[in-house]
Amino acid sequence: MYVGMNPGPFGMSQTGVPFGEIRSVRDWLGISGPVEKPPIEIRKRPVNGFDCNRSEVSGRRFWGLMKSLCGTPENFFKTSFVYNYLPQQWLTAEEAKNLTPEDFKKREVQELYNICDPVFHKVLELYEVEKIVAIGRFCETRAKETLKRYTSSRSIEV
Repeated sequence: MYVGMNPGPFGMSQTGVPFGEIRSVRDWLGISGPVEKPPIEIRKRPVNGFDCNRSEVSGRRFWGLMKSLCGTPENFFKTSFVYNYLPQQWLTAEEAKNLTPEDFKKREVQELYNICDPVFHKVLELYEVEKIVAIGRFCETRAKETLKRYTSSRSIEV
């Protein structure tokens, strides 16, 4: 399992795919189609789906690496999948700046962990994950904390 932090405004928020840089999702993963707008949309960060003309650098790098390592999406998905620990995107209302967990107060972020950690653990169990490739220090910490907090009958390498 590859685990990222949360959707970016020009990746998963446009395509629904973690690290979902438009060209990578469309041209390499072979996914396309209409994307519905959310009920409430921030004007400065519209959801344009595959018509979005911005690129998410982390997604381009991630899927570019997977393409070079695996050759085809089918080879990648034989043994791997991608998950976002925090599956929602947060933006400031006025400037539409991306918010990450470090932008929240300690109490607020702990509430998020109390929701996301058990879900993350259930995903690990459901998919019988043996190895976690954490993309970034935040994801590494959450993976280790989740594994420490929730007992598991098997060992998962982070």
